[in-house]
Amino acid sequence: MYFAHPTLIIYAIHGGPMAGRINYQRCSFQCIRPGALWQCNWLEETGTICSLVYDIPNKKISTLLAFSQGHWENAKEAHGDKRNSEDFERWRKLGKIGGPTDRYMLNEQADILEAYKGKGDLEWVEEDVETM
Repeated sequence: MYFAHPTLIIYAIHGGPMAGRINYQRCSFQCIRPGALWQCNWLEETGTICSLVYDIPNKKISTLLAFSQGHWENAKEAHGDKRNSEDFERWRKLGKIGGPTDRYMLNEQADILEAYKGKGDLEWVEEDVETM
């Protein structure tokens, strides 16, 4: 993941049922403890709510994902790259499946094995890009 702009995250998912998903999204940040803990939250076009906490000194990421019914039950359809208009439109349709309470909640933690500045292999996205 790359925090590209003050209001935009760019990321690729490499493991689990959502592996193969490349996305960028409007997000909000808050500092929980200066120099130690930051939180980033966003809503995906699939209707999935994402929240992560970055524990800088302990090199850990903790997440809460509230997958929409459409996203969770159709994980393969959520794969792809938002820059592909067919993927983007398909993801939007997943967000219309089920209601706000039809969610699959998932908590995960991961150790950060490598932290570096820059976007790595992720493609750059301008801050004013359409996200929803």
